[in-house]
Amino acid sequence: MKFTGLHQSDDRTFPEITYVRGASVELVPVLHGTRLRVQTVVIAEHKWGFSPNQIAAEYDVSEAQVNDFFAFYAAHSQEIDASIAAEQIIEAANV
Repeated sequence: MKFTGLHQSDDRTFPEITYVRGASVELVPVLHGTRLRVQTVVIAEHKWGFSPNQIAAEYDVSEAQVNDFFAFYAAHSQEIDASIAAEQIIEAANV
């Protein structure tokens, strides 16, 4: 399923990244046309130690798209880190 359309919160510096409503009704940055979240890619690198090549293979995206994820993360790290932390709190509460 493809998702299209720009949201007011989109950062036009990163045309490959757009925001969609997540399960919590919160806007979540994803690769345009997919539901692959920026935070998923960040976790794959930071927590699981995946290389950009491994991330590209695991999520069926190009290495250029992986680089777009990391460029977006560099510009929006506080937002992404806060989302990751909030999700970890929710996961811990449900264990």
